Amino acid sequence: SVPQTALVRGGDGLDRTVPVADLKKGDVVLVRGGEKIPVDGTVTGGAGSVNEASLSGESLPLEKETGGSVLAGTLLESGALDIRTDKLGQDTMFARIIALVENAEGEQAPVQKLADKVAAWLIPVVFVFLLAVFLITHDLRKVVTLLIFTSPAELGLATPLVMIAAIARAAQNGILVKGGLYLESLARADVIVFDKTGTLTVGEPEVSEVRVLNAAFSEEQVLTLAATADRRSAHPLAKAVVGYAEKRGLTLGEPTDFEMIRGRGVKANVDGKTVLVGNAALLAEHGVPLTSGGTDAGGTVVYVTSDGGAVGRLELGDRIRPGAKELIAALKESGIKRVVMLTGDNRAAAERVAGAVGVDEIHAGLLPEDKVTRIAALQGEKHIVVMVGDGVNDAPALARADVGIAMGARGTQAALEAADVALMTDDLGKILFARQLARRAYQTIQENLFVGVGVVHVLGITAALMNWIGPVQAAIIHLGPDILVFVNSVKLLRVRVGAKL
Repeated sequence: SVPQTALVRGGDGLDRTVPVADLKKGDVVLVRGGEKIPVDGTVTGGAGSVNEASLSGESLPLEKETGGSVLAGTLLESGALDIRTDKLGQDTMFARIIALVENAEGEQAPVQKLADKVAAWLIPVVFVFLLAVFLITHDLRKVVTLLIFTSPAELGLATPLVMIAAIARAAQNGILVKGGLYLESLARADVIVFDKTGTLTVGEPEVSEVRVLNAAFSEEQVLTLAATADRRSAHPLAKAVVGYAEKRGLTLGEPTDFEMIRGRGVKANVDGKTVLVGNAALLAEHGVPLTSGGTDAGGTVVYVTSDGGAVGRLELGDRIRPGAKELIAALKESGIKRVVMLTGDNRAAAERVAGAVGVDEIHAGLLPEDKVTRIAALQGEKHIVVMVGDGVNDAPALARADVGIAMGARGTQAALEAADVALMTDDLGKILFARQLARRAYQTIQENLFVGVGVVHVLGITAALMNWIGPVQAAIIHLGPDILVFVNSVKLLRVRVGAKL
């Protein structure tokens, strides 16, 4: 969401809080660390790390300084920024994405309910059949008896009872389904599309590799130097380095002469050594040559130097969500033919995650409207498409898909509103549970139609044609299918499906 108020810089040196609706283009607003940015604009002063994951899909915070552009609804994680207002209200990227959601909901591909398909041809057939019997036999009693058995009243029970039971069962397991139609679509889906950041990953960086660049240092020494120097930094990458070192049980000292170099990294004194921890630009500014470039494998590279020489590098990437690989394997076993990733992040990062979890197809560097286009293209190939996401940038695609599933715990309000199914936690096992429950519900509907409507009615029609029963007996026997449908449907309230990933 976008803040409702903003702190505006005054020409008299006094800052004042005003409603965002009262801002004008050109106003300079102050945003502090931990606050959301209220406008699309240009940084005119200060520096900070901005988390744009919910809008762009970029997994790591971006460093912003004078001249950089920022978007409304994104989070300033650290630092402080003076931002000149360029776009407001409906002109912001956030508002345009919400408008895309509304358009996508209107264009959602229809998936006809199974019971509707049966009723579409059954009712005309019944009418013609009864008319033919009357014209041949002129036996009104027989026609009335047949009418009782050919009446498709159970069609009105076959689906709703199942869906009510399935939705209730889903709710018991922390899955909110907005309608039975979405369960039916989820059961029949053959393509599932995932966002990357915050869905297949947790949206937090972690150290994936420590590489030594100087043989005089061990991997533990490189990591200890980096983590000690980073201890006073609030940057997400620095926190990840420190956390990884502590997880490995390394003893960290206290850095002295600590200096945070915005957009570059940190400089500190560790045990009498001048240590730099940061990107290649930081090393270049301090005249430190790189003995090994080493391109990253879809993550972020942090270099470590000691007294003017590079000693190691750390590779960090977005942490893959536990159970992601097992989920995708289980979904394929359940009948999903294609697993697709749509992300706004770079292709290298997307390929790293896709390779680790088993995604079949990758589309990276996408804008929100690009995701909608990809979903529509899949539907144009006659696929029934499920989309799973969590960010504002996923909301239009969630709305356009046949079934949109929003990750509940970290999902944005826009994503939750656009989705058809909301998970109350970020447990990926809930997606498998929902899929298996939906398939069980769809199977139950078919059983209701076959046994409750098909077999019993065929036997009743046969008995009526043979004059074995009359209208009264038919009315009594007709209760049988209703009871069968009810009992078969409520079994879903106790069904156990899925497995913990």
